[in-house]
Amino acid sequence: MAVSLVHVVDDDPAMRDSVGFLLDTAGFEVALYEAGSRLLETLAKPAAGCVLTDIRMPGIDGLELLRRLRAMGHTLPVVMMTGHGDVPLAVEAMKLGACDFIEKPFDDEALIQALRSASERGGVAGTVDPTVRDFVRRVGTLSERERQVLDHLVAGRTSKEIGRSLDISSRTVEIYRAKLMAKTRAESLQELVRWSVLAGLV
Repeated sequence: MAVSLVHVVDDDPAMRDSVGFLLDTAGFEVALYEAGSRLLETLAKPAAGCVLTDIRMPGIDGLELLRRLRAMGHTLPVVMMTGHGDVPLAVEAMKLGACDFIEKPFDDEALIQALRSASERGGVAGTVDPTVRDFVRRVGTLSERERQVLDHLVAGRTSKEIGRSLDISSRTVEIYRAKLMAKTRAESLQELVRWSVLAGLV
């Protein structure tokens, strides 16, 4: 398998170095940038590889970096690193063309898999794979209440907030969440959000 180049953009030096070390160990070629502006200045055209960027950074944040890359004609796959509770930002990023996002703190293997998938898919998040079509079909099997919980989850709301909105307990929300995750076969909230965006449900 060809070595994939990953452009890592993160303003936190410790995070940047640890991700760089992890990816280097996993066999990727790595280029590190402390700011989105540095990536934009140095990126060749046509550019190779994929971009892994933090979503929250001073100056040019991850969303603005993605907008500028697309405006410059770059079609590199972009994976966003998001903090806990950044689901609405992740949804916006995917609507702008990011191909995936991964929530911190992330499992090393999950990050590597996300980048390998991004490198293999290439381009923007327009290539809908068959799993997304299957997901849409499975969403059709949800009860009305399960679909309501799904919509709230993808909007980034917590179980407590969903419970208040639907006038049910947060424990009941968790039960509906477990049921809809099983029915849609999403293994994580990240996967549920990604599929929902690619399927045009949000």
